[in-house]
Amino acid sequence: MSNYKKVERMTPFMRWNHWIVAICMVGAVLTGLYIGHPYYQSFISDPAVDKYVMAWNRWIHFMAAIIFDVSSIIVAYLYFFSRFEKAYKKLIPNKTNLQEFAEVFLNLVTFNRRKRFDSSHSDSFNIVFFTVFHLLLLWMLLTGLQLYVHGLESGLSSIGSWWPAMLHLATDWTIWATGGTNMDVRISHHLSMYMIIVWVMFHVYYQIWRTIFWQEGDISIVVGGSKFIKKDDV
Repeated sequence: MSNYKKVERMTPFMRWNHWIVAICMVGAVLTGLYIGHPYYQSFISDPAVDKYVMAWNRWIHFMAAIIFDVSSIIVAYLYFFSRFEKAYKKLIPNKTNLQEFAEVFLNLVTFNRRKRFDSSHSDSFNIVFFTVFHLLLLWMLLTGLQLYVHGLESGLSSIGSWWPAMLHLATDWTIWATGGTNMDVRISHHLSMYMIIVWVMFHVYYQIWRTIFWQEGDISIVVGGSKFIKKDDV
């Protein structure tokens, strides 16, 4: 390891946040698929019990979504105000960021035959990639809340009428944006889930890919928070 230098890439909070989001994502996908099309029943063949299976799936789905939302708000804040790394700087379409984005992409498609960028920090390609993920989560939030408030047909809730009114104000536009009906919102919400699944598949693949080709221990970042860079490259 004498030729390598340890570089901190994720704080403990960032790592905790990553794994909490990962766990919630699994829960949200499994329960979301059940809500859309129940694929299992309770072990007790009693309709009075079966209805609670759906209720619990909805509750878990809603709780996972809330954690997603809180996480996304925190991440959005850290994009601008983190004392560790301000990700928004990599989203500015200036010459440096555009060149880095292109070089990281070329590095990927040429299987590391070309590596002309500093891999000791979060590059613009990865920052854009994660920004797309959080925008997808935001869209899932808005369409999900629209589906939720659509079920409150009376305009009332256990915490008052202000809650449905606020949700209508914030999310009714998604009906128009997706095609004009609540079913269009539902389809968009469902398709967005598959887009997120594809995103996760590529994310896992890319982390393994970088670990193999760069030989810098990238896959260990989400566990230990650091990676190793050749001193000549730092």
